[in-house]
Amino acid sequence: MLTLLKLLKDGRFHSGEALGAALGVSRSAVWKQLQHLEAELNLPIHKVRGKGYQLASPLVFLSDEAIALEAPSLPWPVRVFDTIDSTNAEALRLVGAGCAAPFLVIAEQQTAGRGRRGRKWVSPFAQNVYYSLVLRIEGGLRQLEGLSLVVGLAVMQALRESGVQGAGLKWPNDVLVADRKIAGILLELVGDPADICHVVIGIGINVNMQKAEQVDQQWTSVWLETGSAVDRNRLVAQLGVHLKGYLERHKEFGFAALQGEWEQNHLWQGRAASLIAGASQIDGEVLGVDCQGALRLSVDGIEKLFSGGELSLRLRDDS
Repeated sequence: MLTLLKLLKDGRFHSGEALGAALGVSRSAVWKQLQHLEAELNLPIHKVRGKGYQLASPLVFLSDEAIALEAPSLPWPVRVFDTIDSTNAEALRLVGAGCAAPFLVIAEQQTAGRGRRGRKWVSPFAQNVYYSLVLRIEGGLRQLEGLSLVVGLAVMQALRESGVQGAGLKWPNDVLVADRKIAGILLELVGDPADICHVVIGIGINVNMQKAEQVDQQWTSVWLETGSAVDRNRLVAQLGVHLKGYLERHKEFGFAALQGEWEQNHLWQGRAASLIAGASQIDGEVLGVDCQGALRLSVDGIEKLFSGGELSLRLRDDS
């Protein structure tokens, strides 16, 4: 099916006869493959008698060569998959198999993409960016302090460079436009964080997605914000360049050097919010973050610090 899709990717009409000849199959076999494409990948295909078949929108596939052309200075190899369960899961498998870090895993589609707190990450084919960068961390916990927040800064800058000027941050792992989610971050560790470990930096960005009935929260995409499709290879390259720069600063100076910049771009700064931890809820006013990336929350006039992977911050109705 993917061979057929690559013949159609230019967005032009192709006759069933020509497609069958290119694939070495009958026109009826082409018809069946087209039906599978629409059903399994949710890609609308126009069918016009006398003209043939045409994708509703042209597709540009992810390519390690195209990414390297856009950002030749990136120091990590890129592994591109058509369909995979999860880029983070594949990255962890490669670490377990002894693959040397750093390396990047990206995919056209995830069948079991996941976000924080076990949530499903909706991952339609060839529309978004599903990105997992693996780093080897030596020298202890300091290099992990505030890391997800640092990654958020890189994602935000790449989105702004792509025309999404309203992109901003939400503690701890989201990038929003107003109150709509456009990107999320999921960090996973393997090894001893006090000595030598690997961290998988998982990033999902809604790029050219225009419809997603399965998403259970307010969302947006680069296309919806800018009104046009974006070259995902260029966005992956831009993200890599920003990540490289922020990670180098973080490694040398720690999160404290980026704390001010992060707070300046935190969309919920000074707003009334609720911190959810399991069945518990803590109400307060968002003051910012400390030099290690923990949330600073004013609770009944007293500043308190919160950190942890299972915490969720939500705006209060009166904010």
